[in-house]
Amino acid sequence: MAPQLTGTPRRRRQAFVQSRSTTEQPTRHPAVALAMALPCAVLLMLLFGGWDQMANQAQAVADLIGR
Repeated sequence: MAPQLTGTPRRRRQAFVQSRSTTEQPTRHPAVALAMALPCAVLLMLLFGGWDQMANQAQAVADLIGR
């Protein structure tokens, strides 16, 4: 037979307690954020033809400036 629990049930502690102040949380260096985002951006640019679009828009801007 399974043992019966008596008394009041205990609440479980939260695994992660958020601090109320943002000064206590460490900040990420901008170079780390760039290192994380840049490979994703390059991959998406290659997959969806972003290089051609960027070249076309740069050419269009150059034509507008040249007029």
